[in-house]
Amino acid sequence: MKKKAVILLLLMLISPVFIQGQTTGKQLTGEQKTWLSKANRHEKNGWIYLHIEGTPRERGFQHGYLMAKDIKESIRVLSEVWYYQSAINWQWLVEEAGKMFTPKVDPENLEEIDGIVEGMKAAGVTTTRDEIVTFNGNAEIIGYWWPTVKDSIAPNSTTPIKESCSSFIATGSMTVDGDIVLGHNTMCPYYIPQHNIILDILPQKGNRILMQSMAGYIHSGTDFFVTSAGLVGSETTIAAFFPFDKNGITEFSRMRHATQYASSIDEWCEMMKKGNNGGYANAWLIGDTKTNEIARLELGLKYIGFEKKKDGYFVGSNVPEDLRILRFETKFGRETNIKNNCISRRVRWKQLMKEYKGQIDLEHAKMFESDHFDTYLNKVNSGERALCPHFDLESEGQTPFIGEPFFPGGAVDGKVVNSKMAKEMSFIARWGNACGTPFNAKAFLEKHPQYEWMTGVLKDRPTQPWTIFKAGESK
Repeated sequence: MKKKAVILLLLMLISPVFIQGQTTGKQLTGEQKTWLSKANRHEKNGWIYLHIEGTPRERGFQHGYLMAKDIKESIRVLSEVWYYQSAINWQWLVEEAGKMFTPKVDPENLEEIDGIVEGMKAAGVTTTRDEIVTFNGNAEIIGYWWPTVKDSIAPNSTTPIKESCSSFIATGSMTVDGDIVLGHNTMCPYYIPQHNIILDILPQKGNRILMQSMAGYIHSGTDFFVTSAGLVGSETTIAAFFPFDKNGITEFSRMRHATQYASSIDEWCEMMKKGNNGGYANAWLIGDTKTNEIARLELGLKYIGFEKKKDGYFVGSNVPEDLRILRFETKFGRETNIKNNCISRRVRWKQLMKEYKGQIDLEHAKMFESDHFDTYLNKVNSGERALCPHFDLESEGQTPFIGEPFFPGGAVDGKVVNSKMAKEMSFIARWGNACGTPFNAKAFLEKHPQYEWMTGVLKDRPTQPWTIFKAGESK
């Protein structure tokens, strides 16, 4: 037994380093081992919890090393989706984004991205700075820049489907204790890379951040976050938005900078507005748990809507409330057409806010994000118009969001938080549909062969429970 133990020890010394599930083809340096000793990765109920800390390079290396295989898989999926939509190879998009985005990413964010590249390389996965920038900014370059040029390059490319969300934030007389309650779910195609990361960032400078994210992202992307400055936030995409300024600063870089450094709602919003490129245009719902004040920032390109209050609510369902944004910067159409899932969800949000005024707490927030009431049909129906929609169950497919029946998409998560939890750097999240309905990719593709191209990118989303996450978790 002693002889076997000695042989095993010798093999460990000469073999690639193995840390927390990742292997590398080369020996890590002492410095890199020290960096990794501060990080941790573990899985819980469909989520991957990732803690990173330190300087930008350190936390980037930790992220890239511990998530190398996950990042590689997400880029593979996104590149296949991009090729299907455009018939143009992924490297072409990386080169375009590299020229447009990389020079405008702030130095700290760029250093963290370089750390991700370095960490992935140490784990045996090759990538580049421009590819990680492209990946972080994919919503902007594919969803906002590409439509401005595609007619002269690939006129028959399919229109990218932008993420949509159902979110609310309430405070004062709306909630059971007068504190802030925030809820959010993400709506998107089931084939896009999974936003299943709970990212805990303890930077050398600035605020600690706990947010939902994706492997390889330095920002959130969905977006749902709490910070050590007492801020909470979410967003819903402004539907049918079209202006884009290729000379502006990427949204992902601005979002990360604002979340890491802002200490108030006003500071956060000013940082988001600086250099705005119109990419990933959102209505942001922001709260400050120090004051229980809430705000809605509708960030168009030329036009910006902003409201702030200490009593009341804001809701988000992808309909811009600022008429200037609605009329001048979107192709939304009639905002009274209740067949449109954005309009039906806005009506439902206002019904719920009226019905539960003074009672709203975390349990109500979970219920809202899982709601299946269709205000067009005036009955419970888990199709395309619910706050927690299931496009794959919809036989009509009339909404402008998709426009075809049985499309594999809908709510892919649910997150809720109140002031008390936020002050403890914590929130509750559910992976998969917010209501818990499972999705089986193989069974879906067998039933709907028109989506055969999604084979290999469409993945299962089994039922998972609501789960508490907190900054500083260990295995």
